[in-house]
Amino acid sequence: MNKSYLITGANRGIGLALTKIIIEQGDRVIALCRKPEEAEELRTISNTQDNLNIFKADVTKEDELIEISKSIDNIDFLICNAGIMGPRGGMNDKDANYRNISEVLMTNVAGPFFTIKSFIGKLRESKDPKIVILSSRMGTQMHQGSDAYFYRASKAAVNNIMVSFSNELNQFNIPITSFHPGWVQTDMGGSHAALSPKESASSLIEQFKELGSKNTGKFYNYEGSEISF
Repeated sequence: MNKSYLITGANRGIGLALTKIIIEQGDRVIALCRKPEEAEELRTISNTQDNLNIFKADVTKEDELIEISKSIDNIDFLICNAGIMGPRGGMNDKDANYRNISEVLMTNVAGPFFTIKSFIGKLRESKDPKIVILSSRMGTQMHQGSDAYFYRASKAAVNNIMVSFSNELNQFNIPITSFHPGWVQTDMGGSHAALSPKESASSLIEQFKELGSKNTGKFYNYEGSEISF
């Protein structure tokens, strides 16, 4: 039976690559992005594939997510992919101001929280529900970096939120995990990164298929190895 996926940040990078692969395998994708009118590649796919539905949504705005949840059927797989880098420098980065810091934390931390909360009812209608948050190794406590302070902090925080959700969702038998997608050639990762979005997404989807209760509350690399955090 075909699965129904909801993907945030589906208009580019890893989110778009995941969408393409899932559509090609015959499953349904509910694609969320802030500016669908600018998502040309996503809209092109939608024009030829009836198993792709695009919705305008900002993951920091819970009311928008709730409205979408009212208009869709149940979903089997929720992928919280939307995220931003924010200030990239060290403690003297002039971009590390209230506005930019708030945007990073709201998008990368509150965003997955609001998304999961808004669609949990739809997941509970599925016979095999699963949730994945795309996180990053940059959020682990065992790092040597002195840059991107708030991106790192946001990924540490969202991994903690993932664990809290795993405890609360045990009663519904809904596993939730987070994944490091690798160093990927996206706007965030840069052109010199090791993996193309398609390579990362292909490996991630293979790991997603195997997820179950034994994996809930854990953090994994894109090729399946567990990461301490």
